[in-house]
Amino acid sequence: MHIDWWTLALQTINVLVLVWILQRFLLKPVAAIIEARQAAAAKLLADAEGVKATAEAERQKATEEAARTAAGRDEVLKAAAAQGETARAAMLADARSEADKVRLAANAEIERSRKENAAADEAHARALAVEIARRLFSRLPDDAKVSGFIDGLADAVAALPQESRSGVANGVPLALKAPRPLTATEEETCRAHLSAAFGHPVEISVVSDPELIAGLEIDTRHALVRNSFRADLDRIAEELGRGAATS
Repeated sequence: MHIDWWTLALQTINVLVLVWILQRFLLKPVAAIIEARQAAAAKLLADAEGVKATAEAERQKATEEAARTAAGRDEVLKAAAAQGETARAAMLADARSEADKVRLAANAEIERSRKENAAADEAHARALAVEIARRLFSRLPDDAKVSGFIDGLADAVAALPQESRSGVANGVPLALKAPRPLTATEEETCRAHLSAAFGHPVEISVVSDPELIAGLEIDTRHALVRNSFRADLDRIAEELGRGAATS
């Protein structure tokens, strides 16, 4: 085989020139483009990492802010709950206090009404008892309404102090109350017994007073002597009233 060294040399030179041309006008620009693109890609990656880091920081900040907000909300809710509980307790205390006041006032009013009603009932019962006794006594025979009370009236007069008896009926007729007009015999008997009780003669002037029911009474400026059912009933009513007032 015959080798043409000149041809080989020319071919080699052509190859070298081609390689140089390719390196000078093709490989370097392409490498530069690749490097530029790699730099741009790196920059994009770096920017993306920066954005990612910023976003992560913002997310962390938002998370922390949310946590602080939640904690603050919890504190606000706790404070509001505590205030609500305090207010509720105060309202319950006020309500209990007002209820106690109302209850005490109601109990006092009930007690006052009970006492007033009891007093009214007792007064009515006393009045009714006195009225019943008055009606029963009014049914006595007419002679018993006077004759049975003459001696008692004379004894009551005799029990008066001497100065009271001596100052009564000196020349002036003595007013003698009776439940009905007296008969002549009854009037004479009264005059005789009263003269003996006073220690000096007396004249009497009979005054009819059906309210006495039965009995006799003397009412002068010096003395009041009562021996009648009305006087007894008045004393009974007074005692009953005194007993009710002290109970």
